[in-house]
Amino acid sequence: MEFHSLEYWRRLASEYRSESRLFIDGDYQAAAGEAVFSKEDPTTRAVLARVARGGKADVDRAVAAAREVFERGDWSRAAPSVRKAVLLRLADLLEQHHEELALLETLDTGKPIRHSLRDDIPGAWRAIRWYAEAIDKVYGEVAPTGEGDLALITREPIGVVAAVVPWNFPLLLACWKLGPALAAGNSVVLKPSEKSPLTALRLAGLAQQAGLPDGVLNVIPGFGDEAGQALSRHMDVDVMTFTGSTRTAKQLLKDAGESNMKRVWLEAGGKSANIVFADCPDLRKAAAATAAGIFYNQGEVCIAGSRLLVEQSIADTFIELLKEEAQQWQPADPLDPATVQGVLIDTDHAEKVRKFITEGVARGNSLALDGRDGPYPAAVGPTIFAGIDPQDPLFHEEIFGPVLVVACFKDEAEALALANNSDYGLGAAVWTQNLSRAHRMSRRLKAGSVFVNNYNDGDMTVPFGGYKQSGNGRDKSLHALEKFTELKTTWITLESYHD
Repeated sequence: MEFHSLEYWRRLASEYRSESRLFIDGDYQAAAGEAVFSKEDPTTRAVLARVARGGKADVDRAVAAAREVFERGDWSRAAPSVRKAVLLRLADLLEQHHEELALLETLDTGKPIRHSLRDDIPGAWRAIRWYAEAIDKVYGEVAPTGEGDLALITREPIGVVAAVVPWNFPLLLACWKLGPALAAGNSVVLKPSEKSPLTALRLAGLAQQAGLPDGVLNVIPGFGDEAGQALSRHMDVDVMTFTGSTRTAKQLLKDAGESNMKRVWLEAGGKSANIVFADCPDLRKAAAATAAGIFYNQGEVCIAGSRLLVEQSIADTFIELLKEEAQQWQPADPLDPATVQGVLIDTDHAEKVRKFITEGVARGNSLALDGRDGPYPAAVGPTIFAGIDPQDPLFHEEIFGPVLVVACFKDEAEALALANNSDYGLGAAVWTQNLSRAHRMSRRLKAGSVFVNNYNDGDMTVPFGGYKQSGNGRDKSLHALEKFTELKTTWITLESYHD
């Protein structure tokens, strides 16, 4: 993979003009009333585009288009081989346009171009390709009955899916949801965050080029209390899938209950515990993985290892190793291929992260590393609170930035109690060479994913999601297809056969 140079990406950025209109029923178009909002580059504050501001009228049109094509059967009743071929072409087009999409993702979010090229865009096309390949490999069932009956168990597409995705991994998370939803035969209305709408709009055009029938994928950029709520309360949306904050997730559940009881699948917040025991097989490796686990993507990762729990006897040594590793994660120009940490999504969010740090210091918590003074207004560098009180708000609240809090424990029981002392349950990690301890901890940690001697490894074959207020349902793997299908039983009474 070619990362090119800073000058290369700056030239492309100066020349590129992104699509900024809604995509409804196979056509790019303006929002009702010509409403728009400005999308800024979080690094330079330059306006990237005047993006169509979708509202209720636009959502109504998109849902109507999605419903019409679903009932007509152009996609929902298409042969598996047809759906597979279209999604494979879409994956190929995403791969062919990976530089363009990576540039858009970096300009939109402030993440390093290196990571957009290496991780985000390849992850998106791999998700679409994986679900395309799964389409003709998932079978129904025949239930065990008496010989006078035949009972078939099949899965059918549900209908219209509303997919609401966040701004931290816009295209990747969109494809985690689009892959299984489209593979199952549904129609989708995708609402990207108003903070990162550009790759979703480009995706729509590529999907049309791949042969996806008009109306099967619609993209409505806009604000949560406008387009988002219009979807969550819409009486003709059958399923809502969401990644974002726990606060918004709770509102979506309420909206669904007050409208048509649509299914709501949620991947919400996290405050994941990364637990390092004194018998960790490689402290340097653990320190490097811990740094990546909280500082990657500027800490704007739902499963970030934002709580480090370290055994008391190695705490001082480990924190020193961690501070050394953190030096590799200093914020710089996102368009520079050498940069590994860019800027936060916008200056407002950066100020919120700095406020968490400042208030934590004011309460008497000790900073081992202070990243508040970044090179850009939206930049916050690696920050480490050492020896934090587990009762402190920093130990419990999701900061969504490059801020690590460290607490010490004396034994396995205390480590487990500290790790599970959270409203969230998205991920956890255990570093130990004791196999029995690894199994015990993995079973008792209340988290959807537990990593042993790594942090956040995985691929498309394993499900991703959380316990408690981190949500329900799972993205990735074949399990994700369950969210977008109805399970149907067909019981057939067979006529008696007589010689």
